[in-house]
Amino acid sequence: MERNASSRALLSKIKDLTTSLVKELSEGRSPNICIHKFRNYCTDPNSNCLCSSDLPKGQQVLTLTRQCHACRIDVLLRVLVIVQKLLQENRHGSKRDIYYMHPSVFSEQSVVDRAINDICILLQCSRHNLNVVSVGNGLVMGWLQFLEAGRKFDCINSPTTAYTIPVHVEEVKDIVSVAKYILIVEKESVFQRLANDKFCNANRCIVITGRGYPDIPTRRFLRLLVEKLCLPVYCLVDCDPYGFDILTTYRFGSMQMAFDAKVLRVPEVQWLGAFPSDFEKYDLPQQCLLPLTAEDKRRTETMLLRCYLQKEVPEWRLELELMLQKGVKFEIEAFSVHTLSFLSEQYIPSKIPKVEVLPGNNFKS
Repeated sequence: MERNASSRALLSKIKDLTTSLVKELSEGRSPNICIHKFRNYCTDPNSNCLCSSDLPKGQQVLTLTRQCHACRIDVLLRVLVIVQKLLQENRHGSKRDIYYMHPSVFSEQSVVDRAINDICILLQCSRHNLNVVSVGNGLVMGWLQFLEAGRKFDCINSPTTAYTIPVHVEEVKDIVSVAKYILIVEKESVFQRLANDKFCNANRCIVITGRGYPDIPTRRFLRLLVEKLCLPVYCLVDCDPYGFDILTTYRFGSMQMAFDAKVLRVPEVQWLGAFPSDFEKYDLPQQCLLPLTAEDKRRTETMLLRCYLQKEVPEWRLELELMLQKGVKFEIEAFSVHTLSFLSEQYIPSKIPKVEVLPGNNFKS
């Protein structure tokens, strides 16, 4: 019932938008489409910015009098028609499905992606409200049980079995858990290492991986678990610029989806590791370290400018500066140089009890 009401409201907004455009055209005027601009960070850490708020940071006006804008409006309206049909028929489609409906017009996937984001901003909704879904990449295991569209996910009975994170997170109900915390790991290989070591059995936790950069269902699912279970959340990523960027995506959201950051970011996320300072602390041999490439250094220097690092987690910024200073990076799996199960038996357990005083963490046990 709630979904039907939401769909009706969106269909009404679509009708109002298209009616307004047609009216202006029929009266000989060139219609303007105002799209709010959002960002979740700026690159001036010393400014008094409002990036942490969810308010628009300006707007862009699209007009038919400019060729590039006319093409963008064309794509936007074509995608809007597809979205309207999905809502009317209560069906779902992926971004890739939409692209292949007009491949010669859309030219590339990013064009469709931008149009979908524009529509979300215009209609003031999230992507899943449009019945546009992602192919789920995330995995979960551990002390957790829930229902999704009537299907039961009973991770508790087999805490080392990986379950695919549901795509329709809004249909997840009746969440039950006796876990002590949630652990996010960057990569599937680390997820499998923990599964093989029966980490969840020994530590009574929930483990999630987005298998790299997390997709929207993974981020929404994580946020839902945190809201319902009120558990501390720790994140374990590679000690490199990409791992750090994945960490910040979970906690602060991504720039591409900044308009929807309020439902995607998880401010409770705490950085467990791996820290640049860990390779000395845990005696990693030189052979486990890799030199930062020119691209790594460029990415790191760019990330250091993000305002939220200075204002909200300055200790994280110090670790990032240390990575740049040392000029090296390493993978989480590097800890296997000691023993195959060093990560699950030594490294993570040594971090968890101390996590309330780790950089940028605000959870108090």
